[in-house]
Amino acid sequence: MNVENLLQQLDQVKKTSTHKWIARCPAHDDRTPSLAIRELEDGRILLHCFAGCGAAEVLDRIGMSFSDLYPPPVGNHHLQRVRKPFNASDVLTGVAFEILIAWIFAKQLATDRQLSEAERSRLLICASRLQRGMEVARG
Repeated sequence: MNVENLLQQLDQVKKTSTHKWIARCPAHDDRTPSLAIRELEDGRILLHCFAGCGAAEVLDRIGMSFSDLYPPPVGNHHLQRVRKPFNASDVLTGVAFEILIAWIFAKQLATDRQLSEAERSRLLICASRLQRGMEVARG
């Protein structure tokens, strides 16, 4: 359904701004328009009666249902949820630890101390883990 179909079912419809209208609410004895209608960019339609009527009441009075407020689904709407391997807190904890390791090695290098083979190897692991942390954070 599109918003024009809904608006045709209402009385005293007045456009208030882009994709927004106000009309008399069909769910109560409305003398002045109190039903706000808004169409979102994705085609969904929102209703709000300032007198307190529920959207179900409004839709029932004009012979519509909630499904009429949503555009038809496009393609496969049963997409599987992508599970991230770590939560944000775990990623930040790991990144903070690796930054500490990198800082210790940077201090040693700043004092002209050479890193051992084991320290250089650990620094490469540190860089790899920081890179992976960035990839996980990006999703």
